[in-house]
Amino acid sequence: MDKVDFWLTSGWHLLEKDPNGKLIPTKDFMKAYFSRPEVEIVEESCEAEKKINKKLLADPFTLISENELNQIIDDDVKFNYQMILNFRDFLSKSNNLEDAYLKFCRGEKINFPPLFLDQLVQNILRNILDVEPIALQVRAAEIFFRSQVVSLAEDEIMLADEEMVNFQAKNLQDEKNTDKEQNVDIDILRESSADNYWSRSDRFDTSIDVAFTKPSLDGLARVIEKWIFHFLMIKVSVSPLQKIEDERWSWHIGMDIDSSQILNDLYNGKDIPENILRQILCLFKLESEEGFVKEMQNKPVYLALSMNKDSIVRFKPQNLLTNLPLVDYS
Repeated sequence: MDKVDFWLTSGWHLLEKDPNGKLIPTKDFMKAYFSRPEVEIVEESCEAEKKINKKLLADPFTLISENELNQIIDDDVKFNYQMILNFRDFLSKSNNLEDAYLKFCRGEKINFPPLFLDQLVQNILRNILDVEPIALQVRAAEIFFRSQVVSLAEDEIMLADEEMVNFQAKNLQDEKNTDKEQNVDIDILRESSADNYWSRSDRFDTSIDVAFTKPSLDGLARVIEKWIFHFLMIKVSVSPLQKIEDERWSWHIGMDIDSSQILNDLYNGKDIPENILRQILCLFKLESEEGFVKEMQNKPVYLALSMNKDSIVRFKPQNLLTNLPLVDYS
């Protein structure tokens, strides 16, 4: 069987790898950013804009002076160029994409749209999952860089791409000529239909069930393991849980803003309203035989993924790289 391909529009195919398998931005990769619609040459483009565009498409790493940029008449276009140049310079200061992302995780401020960070995460995951692509794992990995709408039903926790749900809902409103909120049906990806994912991976138009014992939840656990190993070279084991029952509970990580607050309150013994507890969608136990500080050896780290009060999941993959109880070898 031929190896499957996926996320064809991510830009991963334009990147190169260093000897350690990490991603290096190429001229073609950056050229794709300078070909974005926001900086596309149109009839109204001024001469300064055309000149800069030509220079950057010829060599996307060429220096553009502040004086050159200020000659662009349209302030929006000028701003768009500045954002992409900032992103390019952010990547250029690191050996590879992974190092650049770790700098962000460890506190370096960014001066470009967060969307570009999401795209960075997607490309890194595309690299990680290329070794042995498994459809339910790849779909679960979308949670790392695309917000998800949650639908709860009996024994089901369905996650669907927020942008796709909103797009389909708007289309239904237009078809029915109404402003009323519309319910949409997103195809569910199950083990039996998982191979259908490959032909539509760039459409982000499938949903998955991450309820306890469901295969997609296991897929998310495997992606978490691979994500941590790729960056930190630490082998961890991640297992789904129904609840935390541990008198020795010592460490936890919220994989989103709401989970962090809820876990902190649970750990500190606070009374939490039932409606807040219901925001928790998934719990995991993370274990490792290496790399943890002495106080955490032979102890698990608990992970949680929650929806916010608007039933949206906004995953923070950086939390998995910065909040583990690791020995500091620096």
